[in-house]
Amino acid sequence: MSTVGQYLATRLEQIGINDYFVVPGDFNLVLLDEFLFNKHLNMISCCNELNAGYAADGYCRATGAAALVLTFCVGGLSAINAVAGAYAEDLPVIVISGGPNTNSAAAHQILHHTTGEHDYRYVRDMFAKVTVKSVIIDDINTAAYLIDDTISIALEKQKPVYIEIACNLANYPLAPPQPLTFSSNSRSDALSLTAAVAAAATLLNAAKKPTLITGVKLRSAKATVAMQALIDASGYAFAAMPNAKGFLNEAQENYIGIYWGSVSSPGCASIIESSDAYLFAGPVFSDYTTTGFSLLINPKKLIEAHPTHVVVAGVTYNHVLLADFLTQLALNLSINTYSLEAFKRIEGEAKLSHLASPEENISVRNLFSAIENILNGQSNLVVETGDSWFNGMRLHLPKDCSYEFQMQWGSIGWATGATFGQAIAVQGKRRVISCIGDGSFQLTAQEVANMIRYEVNPIIFLINNHGYSIEVQIHDGPYNTIKNWQYSELIKVFNAEDGKAWGCVVNTEKELAMAIKTALANDQLSFIEVIVDKNDCNKNLLEWGSKVGVTNSIPPKS
Repeated sequence: MSTVGQYLATRLEQIGINDYFVVPGDFNLVLLDEFLFNKHLNMISCCNELNAGYAADGYCRATGAAALVLTFCVGGLSAINAVAGAYAEDLPVIVISGGPNTNSAAAHQILHHTTGEHDYRYVRDMFAKVTVKSVIIDDINTAAYLIDDTISIALEKQKPVYIEIACNLANYPLAPPQPLTFSSNSRSDALSLTAAVAAAATLLNAAKKPTLITGVKLRSAKATVAMQALIDASGYAFAAMPNAKGFLNEAQENYIGIYWGSVSSPGCASIIESSDAYLFAGPVFSDYTTTGFSLLINPKKLIEAHPTHVVVAGVTYNHVLLADFLTQLALNLSINTYSLEAFKRIEGEAKLSHLASPEENISVRNLFSAIENILNGQSNLVVETGDSWFNGMRLHLPKDCSYEFQMQWGSIGWATGATFGQAIAVQGKRRVISCIGDGSFQLTAQEVANMIRYEVNPIIFLINNHGYSIEVQIHDGPYNTIKNWQYSELIKVFNAEDGKAWGCVVNTEKELAMAIKTALANDQLSFIEVIVDKNDCNKNLLEWGSKVGVTNSIPPKS
């Protein structure tokens, strides 16, 4: 015999989850006891629920699914920002919350950790806005079905779900789970697929210099392999939208950089925007990804391949799955290398770094050049919202180097928790390297303590420029100035009596080089606080920020 909690833990194990992130509270304590019976799952404690949510987000990016266990209401609502981020970024995070005793509602009891009302379903209703399914398990007869169905939907839709389990049911007897295959039943409509492929192939084969652009939905649609096959079959030059950076190998010949409107990689926008046909695979055209909606794209030349439909020059073909479309299209294209040859003629990537004396103060440009030099096929790079976005876009990633940032949701503070989650996911196999601004770090700094607790070994570059650089470029004011910390000294605090992490502060090029050498040799967490000038930011941030600011300031239509 099993229990409700043990049943759920087994299902998490079966979908490939090895670790779950936890903040305890009285409504989930018995549930956590039941989880501990499963010796194939590791409980990872976090300092607070928001950090735990960010950690689950980072873990999910590395493994494909994640689990987050919280207490009722105060825990769940504390994490809801992170869960909304996972929803925006298409990440199947399984949110599990303890809930009130099944007898409390019937008895009209007013409980702690609530708003003081008799209806306790408002937490489920709130999560319904940022999940694809939100359920309360308060009946033993439907517990198994709801668990299986909810997890299945999370994996199919690649979005978070919320499962609330009444505290007096967590250890209630339940038949053990039988083997179950969690697979999607979605299929392309054969006629629509054929018509979409024919229309797209006709447009692309008639073009003299067609191009391809990868988008963020490729990952959630499980279509990256199909996209690579299309690139190989066509010979076209391909670029990545900013939030799809690193999805495909950037070291391959066909790759021409990041297409980001006016702040694209050098030469990239010229090739894409002069193309007579372009296919965007899995795009999201937001104010951030288009630099204030500044892309110069002609709808008559445009093919948009979305997860469930395709638009060819304004004509929509529904019930067409992205991977199916790309796979079939690859079989119907003629090789055309014109756009790639055109890019090679104008290629002239500006140098990321410049020569500096060892005693010179560190520039942001040289910092990212140094980070680029230590990246390899076993690196997981995590980049926080802010100036690091724009410097990260200029990095040349080696093959198999992972790159993660949160562009759609853009919640500052995300990267610290995400670094923890990524490090737990890849522990002993890959090394996580993070670039985090000082303002963002102040929101979630305490999770470094758990990185030390679980002996993971990321290298964190804390970029100290005394403020919110990205906000300054969008709209400046006194609110963008923050209180400075002695960030590297926090490592001593978090180490306490048993930690082995190492930290330092660097001001010069020589000190940075020595710190990186030490960090690479260190098998524990390394924390490098890098002091840079407050006004030293990527030039693309200046232009991007001004255009986003203009978009934000458009007056209401009369």
